[in-house]
Amino acid sequence: KKKQTREKKMSDSDSQLHNVFVYGSFQEPDIVNTMLDRIPEIISVTLPGFKRFRLKGRLYPCIVPSEKGEVHGKVLMGLTDEELGNLDACEGTEYERVTVEVLSKDNSEKMIVQTYIWINKDDPNMYGEWDFEEWKQLHMPKFKKTLKEIIELHKNPQGKGIDDHTRIIHENLGNAPSS
Repeated sequence: KKKQTREKKMSDSDSQLHNVFVYGSFQEPDIVNTMLDRIPEIISVTLPGFKRFRLKGRLYPCIVPSEKGEVHGKVLMGLTDEELGNLDACEGTEYERVTVEVLSKDNSEKMIVQTYIWINKDDPNMYGEWDFEEWKQLHMPKFKKTLKEIIELHKNPQGKGIDDHTRIIHENLGNAPSS
C-alpha cells in the first residue's frame, strides 16, 4: 500500500507540469528567466495551421488560425502551475490559452502543448510578419522591464487583477512604431 501511495503522489506532481508553445518575446531565454526565475528545457518546433502577425501599435505578436500557415517557435518544457499562472498574467485578457499540436524540428515528432492565441481573429490591427531579431534589437530592454512589473504585481496583487496587467502592457508596450 505504501508503494502505491508514493507512486500516486509522484504522478500527481507530474500531472501539474505544462509544455507551452511560445512564438514571440518568450522565445528569448533571458525573458523566460525573468518570468520564471529559471530557464526550462526549450525545444524548437513548428505549429501548423496558424499564422503569426505584428500588431499595430504593440511590441508583441499574436497568432490566429490559418489553414495554410505555420509558425516557428519554441516549447517551454515542464512548467509548474505557478509558472503557467505567470504566463497567463503576462498574456493578459486579449489572448486565450488553447491546446495545440506542434512538430519538433529535430525529428518531426508530434507533441501536444498549450499556447496563447489572439481572441479577436478579425482584428484590423494585425498585419505583416513579426520579426524576432528586430524585436530583440529594438524592444527587449523595455519588454523585460514591463515583464518584471507584471510578475511583481501577479505575486503581490494588492487588489489588482488581470485587467490591470493588460493595462500595464498597453501603457508600457503599446507605443510600438507601425513599421
